[in-house]
Amino acid sequence: MRYAYLGPSGTFTEAALRSMPLAQDDETTPFPTVSAALDSVREGITDGAVVPMENSVEGSVNATLDELAVGVRLVIAHEVVIPVAFDLVAPGGTELPDVRRVATHPHAEAQCRDWVARHLPDALVVPAASTAAAAEAVAHGSADYDAAIAGPLAASTYGLVVLARGIQDTDAHTRFVLLTPPGHPPEPTGHDKTTLVAYMKEDRTGALLEILEQFATRGVNLTRIESRPVGARLGNYCFSIDCEGHVADARVGEALMGLHRVCADVRYLGSYARADGQAPIMAESTSNADFAAAQRWLTALRGSSRS
Repeated sequence: MRYAYLGPSGTFTEAALRSMPLAQDDETTPFPTVSAALDSVREGITDGAVVPMENSVEGSVNATLDELAVGVRLVIAHEVVIPVAFDLVAPGGTELPDVRRVATHPHAEAQCRDWVARHLPDALVVPAASTAAAAEAVAHGSADYDAAIAGPLAASTYGLVVLARGIQDTDAHTRFVLLTPPGHPPEPTGHDKTTLVAYMKEDRTGALLEILEQFATRGVNLTRIESRPVGARLGNYCFSIDCEGHVADARVGEALMGLHRVCADVRYLGSYARADGQAPIMAESTSNADFAAAQRWLTALRGSSRS
């Protein structure tokens, strides 16, 4: 199998990919952007791509949400959540007082801001495309940076020394997803999640409520919902949604049918096992057996009305 991931080498995304059950001869290739990684799957260059989806401190990764909402459809086959820790890394021989310019990704800067203010109050933090790209630039002797804030994998990848470990201000986790071409959904595990994008028919009073009601009336809990703009006109939005359950579950299937009725479009992005293994708390009368019993009752009514 050939897997793409958001690069360069040494990113948290690579660490997430390597935490998945890979075969010994599987190939992994870094790509410079989320879009390039996903396009490699769409074009058949790779079989799957791992990209970041959301962070517990900084929220969702908009580049991933937007890529999943447009273009050739991909589905989530697997998710993994890893703890995020940051180190201050630099070329050998560098001491902490030598650090005047630090390169890192803006998300990393936000999660290490207090540490930097305390230990490097005069240092300038310069944004980079990724934490690994920052480490790579420092390793290649860029005169623009003295050090980088990056993940633990970056120091060993680029031959840097660690000046300070675990400099993040708070514990954080990032969720990564493996995206593949659409296929038959995996069998339900009992602790599943379903991801989709719902597009409003029109911007009007109650449009979002109508979408939410499709889940609420069937006892489907949402674990994430976010609005994203669609097109050039203000007020035109779609909603990126994660819900508990599998498309094979009766309550989830009926919710999707309800969305299909009230939305301009519904893009199904996969049902897959939750990384935390947590089973949903089932509301009363929302099990598959409850829905099946209701269907049998309705079928009997329709049959008796024709006789």
